[in-house]
Amino acid sequence: MFERFTKDARAVVEGAVTHSGRVGARTVEEEHMLLALLDREGTRGSFALTSLGETGFRESLERDLAEARRRGGLSRADADALSGLGIDLSEIVSRVEEAHGEGVLEPGGRGGDGRRGRRRPFGQEAKDVLVRALRIATARRDRHIGDEHLLLAITLRGGVAAEVLADHGVTYESVTRVLYGGTGAGAGAGGENGVAEAG
Repeated sequence: MFERFTKDARAVVEGAVTHSGRVGARTVEEEHMLLALLDREGTRGSFALTSLGETGFRESLERDLAEARRRGGLSRADADALSGLGIDLSEIVSRVEEAHGEGVLEPGGRGGDGRRGRRRPFGQEAKDVLVRALRIATARRDRHIGDEHLLLAITLRGGVAAEVLADHGVTYESVTRVLYGGTGAGAGAGGENGVAEAG
């Protein structure tokens, strides 16, 4: 599958590994892919994010992602569901952090397992994003998988990264509109040639 990735999409995957290592996570997750997308400039994915994002977009996204990590990777929808059962997630997080230290609930775990110099494996969420990106590119009849397909896959997948993006107006529909001028798979503005030229 990676032979179909543009250089921009490969750079996002490599950047996700770097972000994962920077925070000491055991695996590369969807959040790391989003952060790597935010690092890119001059690509179709970065164009969509820049077009839809407001001033301070990156900082706000990073804050929201950090808050979700602090909740153990649970989305606000998960927190709301627990609240409906009478469980105050904020109170639980505070008590656990008082007893065991700040950030103890963050998913992916932190270092200490001797993986510092080795490649980190991709977690299931990140693998799902890669597979979904391939499906999106195939459905659009694009020959290559670009960073825009990774962004679209993150917005479609659901979960914390999609929730954080949606809070900032970045949804599958809005990204599709920016990139292709419509919502259908046959929208012509960014078809095969646009993706092939991106990488």
